[in-house]
Amino acid sequence: MIPTPPTGPRSLRRVGFLAFYSLLPVAFRSPFPRFPRPILAIEHTPHLLFLLRWLLIGAAVGGLVGSASAGFLLALDWITAWREAHPWILWLLPAGGLLIGASYHYLGQGVVRGNNLILDEIHNPRTTIPLRMAPLVLFGTLATHLFGGSAGREGTAVQMGGTLADQLTRWLGLRPRDRKLLLIAGISAGFASVFGTPLAGAVFGLEVFLIGTIRYDALVPSFLAAVCADLVTKAWGVGHSHYPQLAALPLTPLGLVFTLGCGMAFGLTARGFATLTHALTRWFQRIAYPPLRPVVGGVLVALAVLALGTTKYIGLGVPTILAAFQAPALPQDFLLKLALTALTLGCGFKGGEVTPLFFIGATLGSALALVLPLPVALLAAMGFVGVFAGAANTPLACTLMGLELFGAHAGVYLALACATAYLFSGHTGIYAAQVIGHAKHLRFGREQGQPLGSIPKYRQNGRANAAIRNAQS
Repeated sequence: MIPTPPTGPRSLRRVGFLAFYSLLPVAFRSPFPRFPRPILAIEHTPHLLFLLRWLLIGAAVGGLVGSASAGFLLALDWITAWREAHPWILWLLPAGGLLIGASYHYLGQGVVRGNNLILDEIHNPRTTIPLRMAPLVLFGTLATHLFGGSAGREGTAVQMGGTLADQLTRWLGLRPRDRKLLLIAGISAGFASVFGTPLAGAVFGLEVFLIGTIRYDALVPSFLAAVCADLVTKAWGVGHSHYPQLAALPLTPLGLVFTLGCGMAFGLTARGFATLTHALTRWFQRIAYPPLRPVVGGVLVALAVLALGTTKYIGLGVPTILAAFQAPALPQDFLLKLALTALTLGCGFKGGEVTPLFFIGATLGSALALVLPLPVALLAAMGFVGVFAGAANTPLACTLMGLELFGAHAGVYLALACATAYLFSGHTGIYAAQVIGHAKHLRFGREQGQPLGSIPKYRQNGRANAAIRNAQS
């Protein structure tokens, strides 16, 4: 049976009380609006503390790295001008190689791997990077440029950035997780300050250590350090090279085809550069006494420059890069720069690969203007960022660099060139310690998790195992 509700005076009083209290909010509603929920609620406190913490750390990293990069760039400009005024110094390149080789052999055994050591510490943190890496790479790079080697400056800035940033690990007592973020911030700060591209520098640090993947928890530290380092370098009065701003050009079907074709050429060129550099490094390792390796390489570079009769292919080559935007370059320019840079770095001289890659890409793209109906400046810009994207496996950073240096009007062309070059460079690159986070193609999915330096041996073992299985079947 369904129970019947109680009746009587007592139940009526209960109903009356309920009705009275339910109508109170309506009868005495406040004429003032209710305050909204606070924008910064209690659950946002960790985010605010994280931002403030990394703002302070990023400012410290930016101050250290930006100042170091400013001093490095000023010294490099002076040394380059002095070398151009005294071309006879090239004949002392073997002696400079001996000096660099001996310095690393006796003082820098633990830091000779340079950028790859920093990438390894991000993947598998072991110990703080020795502070001596910064002065050693600074000295080695300046000596390389003084005596006439073909090298860049990015590697030096990144190594100084990573080293100086990592020293804060001990001073601040950071945990291993935070140390990884700090190393990424140091890389970003070094790259941004040496090229004057804070956006590209920030994304480069996020992108470079793990191919095909970005570590989003490092976004705030990376961007803060990159922006602060760029501001500090400029505050020291140090300028950067200025490149022409590209005009707006609509993307046509034919232009799309040409852009993809150029991207393929840039990617294959990047692959060739990385492969040749690593092959020469292995070849010079046959010389048992390490300080003699750059001596032999220095002799070969000096003889090559003598045979060519010009110094346009040594040093940074910035004047040739700028000229490539004005008129088509000679078809052999990119090949000669590629060979001399691979020889210089492969034998043990110090410096970066990026500015030579700019030279290689800009002159290759400029030379393609002889056969393609696209503006020479656009082709040079696509090569400038495309070859770098393929060699460093950082297509997003290179696209942003193109936007920062050449303007946004040709952004679609630059992005397509970088993406295509990244694909066609395959699982090769200038940094052997890069780990494949996500394969570039499904066919190579089994190589995920492998560092680039182990890919040739990994593939060789795979072919050997396949041959054994075929023989057994």
